[in-house]
Amino acid sequence: MRKALDGFYRLGGALSALHLTIIMVLIVAQVLGRVLDKLLGLAGFDALGLNIPGLAEVASFLLLGATFFGLAYTFWQGGHIRVTLLLQSVPQSLHRIMDMLVTLVASAITGFAAWHSARLAYDSYDFGDLSIGMVPVPLWIPQAVMTLGLIWLLIALLDAFFLLATGRISRLKDEAAQE
Repeated sequence: MRKALDGFYRLGGALSALHLTIIMVLIVAQVLGRVLDKLLGLAGFDALGLNIPGLAEVASFLLLGATFFGLAYTFWQGGHIRVTLLLQSVPQSLHRIMDMLVTLVASAITGFAAWHSARLAYDSYDFGDLSIGMVPVPLWIPQAVMTLGLIWLLIALLDAFFLLATGRISRLKDEAAQE
C-alpha cells in the first residue's frame, strides 16, 4: 500500500511537471513565431502571423493544473512551508500530537475546499459556463483539475495523519519525506 501511495504522489508531481513543460513549449513556440515574423518583416516578406490564440488563458489553466496536481507530491516531499514557531515552544513529547492536530485541521480545510470546488465544477458543467477569452474553454475542466488536486492533497494529508496516529512516523517534516 505504501508503494502505491508513493507512486500516486509521484504521479501528481509528474503531471505537475508535464503541465509546466507544456507551458514552456507553448511560450517558446509563441516567441519563436514572433521572432520569425519579425525577421520576415525585416527581410521584406509578409509576416506569417504565427500566433497561438489565447496563449495567456491556456497557460493560466495549465498553471492551475501544475499547482494543484503538485500539492500532494510537494507535501509528501516536505516542500510546503511549515511555521515551526509554536512547535519550538512546546516540549518534544507534544510534537507528534501537534503534527496530528495540524494535519487534521489541514485535512478539514482541504476537504471543505475540495467539496466546494467539486460543487463549483458541477455547476459550471450544468450551466455550460465558458471562459471569456479568445479560446472558450468549458470552465468545469480547470475546476475539475483543481478539485482533483485538492482530493489528491486530502489523501496525502489523511495518509500522514494515519502514519502519525499509528506511530509509523513521529514527525511530519523530515520523516514523511523519507518514507
